Amino acid sequence: MPTGNKQRLRRGAIAAAVIATAAAIPAAQASSHREAPLIAADPAVDNTDVYAFTSPDRPDTVTLVANWFGLQEPNGGPNFYPWATDARYDLNIDADGDAVPDKTFRFTFKTDDRRGTKTFLYNNGPVTSINDDNLLFRQNYDLELVEGNKTTPLVRNGRAAPSNTGPASFPNFAAIRDQATAKIPGGGQVYVGPSEDSFFLDLRVFDLLYGGNLKEVNQDTLTGYNVNTIALQLPKTVLALKGDPKRNPVIGVWSDTEKRTLKLDPGKATPQGNFVQVSRLGNPLVNEVVSSAAVKDAFNGLEPVGDAKVQALLDRVNDPELARLIQQIYGIPAPKTPRADLVEIFLTGITTKAGGPIKADLNSQLNNADVDPKRFQPSEMLRLNMSTPVTKEPNRLGVLGGDLQGFPNGRRLTDDVVDIEIQAVEGAALTGKLVPALAKGDKVDKNNVRFGDKFPYVGLPSNRAVNSN
Repeated sequence: MPTGNKQRLRRGAIAAAVIATAAAIPAAQASSHREAPLIAADPAVDNTDVYAFTSPDRPDTVTLVANWFGLQEPNGGPNFYPWATDARYDLNIDADGDAVPDKTFRFTFKTDDRRGTKTFLYNNGPVTSINDDNLLFRQNYDLELVEGNKTTPLVRNGRAAPSNTGPASFPNFAAIRDQATAKIPGGGQVYVGPSEDSFFLDLRVFDLLYGGNLKEVNQDTLTGYNVNTIALQLPKTVLALKGDPKRNPVIGVWSDTEKRTLKLDPGKATPQGNFVQVSRLGNPLVNEVVSSAAVKDAFNGLEPVGDAKVQALLDRVNDPELARLIQQIYGIPAPKTPRADLVEIFLTGITTKAGGPIKADLNSQLNNADVDPKRFQPSEMLRLNMSTPVTKEPNRLGVLGGDLQGFPNGRRLTDDVVDIEIQAVEGAALTGKLVPALAKGDKVDKNNVRFGDKFPYVGLPSNRAVNSN
């Protein structure tokens, strides 16, 4: 096994041991984008969402979108929202189902701060291009492809789009974003920079499930907030096992962030030591809603290869707290346990080859022709069947709405994952029917900003104060 993968396995084993003794970790309230106590204090490296879908205008490619640094108030100057320069931001692909990355697309950042002792301003005049002299705070990135112990540079000194500090500073941010989109050798492209948060939901789900009477709904809590986004568009042949998306169409996707220990001196922090995973995200809302408070920090350090060995996590999937909470508040009976259907959705992918109750072959790597089933490991990641045709009129409820291209088969920007997951927890994936009492969900059915028709598809970052929306 390549050295890099062995190191990942060791870190996974350490994290599993941490989870086993995680009862000592203090409890904390969960909320979207701040799903664990420790990472809430380091938002620049906090993974918020991952999306994976066949590109609607380039169906021979897949677009991967990963977001970090949630809940950005657009007017939050003067330093705004830089990428961390002591971290590695990763997008991982597992095509053979062993829960170890076959390919990691790794981003690292450098800062070019031209303010010095002269000014506190992010920019000292209107910025009309990404190289405008008025732009005083800049960040560049390197993108590398890591395959075991082999590393291939893809982009050197790429320019990250700056924070959108307002209409006077950035009269045409769309042009800046276009300039921050770079080509990748082999037919791909990449965008790094801010975007309007693509996640839409009413976060009062955490107020005892929409106030206990479904009256706390119809408010997109994330309206007006931005995130830091990495968007990658890559040919399917780059992502598929053995480069063959026809024989091997299913991939698993997750993001993570790794940081080094900081040595603190007066006025200075120096990174040192090995990189350690501090954040992780695959399927939406898993660490927020499935994990208990006691294991959230440890889950962020656990790699997918260790998931199936952690009974504390498996127990939460097989007997989800959310279903019991809905029964307690709304009187809707929780489905019988153990929940093999949720194990299929979150840990194996939907397939008849794992013996699960959902009788369909949709998005498990076990459906790839060249996968060795003896090496397959149940693990939490977002799984995408790249052969599913693009839907002309997407259904926001994805697979539960009869749209096989939607979540949990990958995740499109338009998928209403909160309503989907609540229905799945209530057994809709087994029965094929929505639970009528919860069918309207949180009544936030689409994003407040229209998504684009071409790469990177995400909405332009907001430049208005959240409290003015």
